[in-house]
Amino acid sequence: MKLFKSLLVAPATLGLLAPIAATATEVNLNDISNYSNGEIELSSDSFNPLPTNNPLLAGGEGLHDDHDGSFSTTTTASFSADFVIGAEDGGTATTDDAISAGYGFQIDLNTSFTGEDSLDISIDAGSTETIGIDEFDINDGNETLAVDGISYTFPLAGVTYVVGDSTDASGQFSIACVYGGPGATLSDCGVISAGIEGETTLSASYDFDNGWYSSIGFAGVGTSNEGLFTKESEDSYAANIAYTGDTYGVSLTYANIEQTDATDDTYTAVNAFWTPDGMPSISVGFEFGDDASAASTADEITSWFVGVQFDEVGPGTFGAAVGTNGSITEGSDELLMYEAFYSYDINDGMTITPLVYVKEQATGTDDETGLMVKTSFSF
Repeated sequence: MKLFKSLLVAPATLGLLAPIAATATEVNLNDISNYSNGEIELSSDSFNPLPTNNPLLAGGEGLHDDHDGSFSTTTTASFSADFVIGAEDGGTATTDDAISAGYGFQIDLNTSFTGEDSLDISIDAGSTETIGIDEFDINDGNETLAVDGISYTFPLAGVTYVVGDSTDASGQFSIACVYGGPGATLSDCGVISAGIEGETTLSASYDFDNGWYSSIGFAGVGTSNEGLFTKESEDSYAANIAYTGDTYGVSLTYANIEQTDATDDTYTAVNAFWTPDGMPSISVGFEFGDDASAASTADEITSWFVGVQFDEVGPGTFGAAVGTNGSITEGSDELLMYEAFYSYDINDGMTITPLVYVKEQATGTDDETGLMVKTSFSF
């Protein structure tokens, strides 16, 4: 009861947004009116064009080719911010009835040099990850802007290549899943370990233009003494093949992940979706793996997921899913997670997403029940 009484703060806080926004609009209009009536001064230079080296960023529109103090005409920038408030009931003593609020901020820069390539840089920041809202997996960087990843995409002989640092090496993989839940645990559609990432990444993909699609990826984690592609480095390799039809799709993903003890863990994931007319979409996923360093009685690792999504429920999208709460090791209890969400657009740049979930915990620990709301802005 303490949890749900406390959550009255969330809708109350969101409810404050509308009057604040309305008041701000009225004040700005009045100021503009006053300014136009008597405070503007014109001269013979007022209508001269701006200098070509104007350093202001305008999303790439109308920029000059001169790079001296300006951006290239192919450079664009997009911005996003998330505000989250939520709470968890249950779990450990530190998570029980913990009400938290936080934010995440991200800048995505993109430019092209040939019209077919793309240089992408992600810069983000946010409040420190906090118990009660971490299921939304917003950016957290101790409120310090930092480069979160950089990659370069280019075509060669019909194959699309991506070279990056601190990026997702399986970013080009086509996972047969149309579930778009906002939770961090189930949003990967059951592909928990076969999706690889690392400090240095390389991937390649090929579209057969007949529904079939294939891709491979490499992710390396090494030091200056170990390097990449060595016995000492922790290198990961993965491959993906998928087929997508008009109303369905299937995919198969395989990964080989080197460990610090010189053993290799392997994972295989199978996914499928179906989008029948007039019905909710259905997505399923199953992953199984082998822990090479574990005993034969505890070396099998599995995870699974099932999600349904209604794309048109009132003004928004409703979805619900169930799956394992992380990977399950052979011989241990299968812990599940249940979630439901509703996402709707307030306008072109603002989306509100409530999420409720239950996470089963090991024997002796209370199950976690979470309820949170995320307000997202894109501009």
